[in-house]
Amino acid sequence: MGSNAGPKSPGRRTFLTTTSLVAAAVAAPKVSSALVSDMPSEKEESDPPAGSARQIPIGVFDPVFPNLSLDQMIEKISGWGIEAVEIGTGGYPGDKHCPVQELLDNPAKLQAWKKKFEERNIMVATLSCHGNPVHPDPKIAQRDAETFRRTVLLADRLGVGVIVGFSGCPGGNPTDTMPNWATYRWPPEYAKILDWQWKEKVIPYWKQAAKLAREHGVHKLALEMHPGFVVYNPMTLLKLREAVGEEIGANCDLSHLFWQGCDPIEVIRMLSKQGALFHAHMKDTVMFKDNVAKYGVLNFAFETRDLAQASETFRAVGYGHSASTWKDIVRTYMEVGYRGILSIENEDPILPGEVGVQRALYVLKNVRSELLAANA
Repeated sequence: MGSNAGPKSPGRRTFLTTTSLVAAAVAAPKVSSALVSDMPSEKEESDPPAGSARQIPIGVFDPVFPNLSLDQMIEKISGWGIEAVEIGTGGYPGDKHCPVQELLDNPAKLQAWKKKFEERNIMVATLSCHGNPVHPDPKIAQRDAETFRRTVLLADRLGVGVIVGFSGCPGGNPTDTMPNWATYRWPPEYAKILDWQWKEKVIPYWKQAAKLAREHGVHKLALEMHPGFVVYNPMTLLKLREAVGEEIGANCDLSHLFWQGCDPIEVIRMLSKQGALFHAHMKDTVMFKDNVAKYGVLNFAFETRDLAQASETFRAVGYGHSASTWKDIVRTYMEVGYRGILSIENEDPILPGEVGVQRALYVLKNVRSELLAANA
């Protein structure tokens, strides 16, 4: 992850995007440029009738290119036929390609930055500032809350209507110095932790954050359901949405839900019915059945050296579940009238960096083309 990921630890994303690991010998076949998509204006709130076979734009989340300048990244993804981007503005993703404060301070630089994407017909669809704004360390909480605030201001000026992030995780009581991820209400002290976290920290912060977003025309805060944070599955997401308001919705990253036993089709349909389907990370998870049988699912690995005993790990799209499964997933996004993008995020320890992006892009473009052809 980026330089702001936290004290002394480089974080998962930095490791996975900068280490060669066990790369495939041959990159994916080059994909052709897609037709111009019908992506709505970034702040459009109305959804089309469900069931329409809309060409959902395929994008990429930019932290996967840590060693490329902005111009180099745009040149590369344009050549691949990428149609949209999700841009990190700080926090865990870093801000390698988006100097937020500089863009806020200088309107001319902001327009020049935006023009670079427009000239290649690439939409800046979402801004991402994953962090922990309710961290028990006040300095970290303040830092990440300020990153969110600046991201809202930038989204307003760019006309971007979706901001992606984490819910965060507080400590377990007012004196804690480290986050305390509680998921179970027994023994009784864990129930006390959960009640205190939600009432005193999580709900108050996100009510304030949603108000700020509304004031700047941003109505979609897409929280990634991620273990380690209070919102880690669809139920906890909808709990926060009910407490805070309709600005709270999902970044539907199925890679975090596959290993929890969720059915991707059911999740997409449920979140859509709730009006809470705001963004979609395209990332897969492979389950190692023999190890699941022995160790259960709470046995995740991020590094290749741990894979032999792992129950699961992240993979590029199509390398954990079949292309047929991903075709069903994309079909469901089309059927429910999803208005966002399909944003490729690569954290694959076997197909690192650009290789993983190309493989995912190849699968997604092919299944999308098949679906559109079938509905032509």
